Amino acid sequence: MPFLTPLQVIEAEDIHAKCGLGYVHTSHCLASGEVMVSTLGDPKGNGKGGFVLLDGETFEVKGTWEQPGGAAPLGYDFWYQPRHNVMISTEWAAPNVFRDGFNPADVEAGLYGSHIHVWDWQRHEIVQTLPLQDGLIPLEVRFLHNPDAAQGFVGCALSSTIQHFYKNQGGSWSVEKVIQVPPKKVKGWLLPEMPSLITDILLSLDDRFLYFSNWLHGDLRQYDVSDPHRPRLTGQVRC
Repeated sequence: MPFLTPLQVIEAEDIHAKCGLGYVHTSHCLASGEVMVSTLGDPKGNGKGGFVLLDGETFEVKGTWEQPGGAAPLGYDFWYQPRHNVMISTEWAAPNVFRDGFNPADVEAGLYGSHIHVWDWQRHEIVQTLPLQDGLIPLEVRFLHNPDAAQGFVGCALSSTIQHFYKNQGGSWSVEKVIQVPPKKVKGWLLPEMPSLITDILLSLDDRFLYFSNWLHGDLRQYDVSDPHRPRLTGQVRC
């Protein structure tokens, strides 16, 4: 069986020089033909939630998507819904914080993310920053597949919650905690209670079910989100 070989490598130094960004994370293709990549920080490992634009044909680094000086303080995942002129981005922590491993003291110091950012898709700027109730380390963000639906979900790893974000009638955005996975009491671990540590989340193509993995508890869950304000647990598989 032949091995796959890289077609092209985009060097970190090129991103550093042209964008002032580093620690790339999520990539998505845009309708413009460009590729957009989120970042966790700047070249020195400080927090900086910006976005790198690549040419979709040559993969040349073109620059940043956000307005100059308009990066979020922290970054991780992002997803957009052009029909509603919006993008949502999440935040983990500065690379310098988690590079050497997890330290509970950094949580107490407020160094981990607890907000989501609402961007104007056309103007490329943050219009709202929403604090999360029990929303430490919001990672994966998923809009509903229906392009008319101005809502979606975010999984928060450390606090083990699912947050539902939605557009209000006046045009602003709100977020609410809709699922809480309780921690387990443990011994011999770095904390007295072990969170489930929600990692990836996915929506079924018909937007009826939400799936997520509890990485530390070792199970997968299915929720009926036909009413996104009141999800119902409908399935669970223990690994």
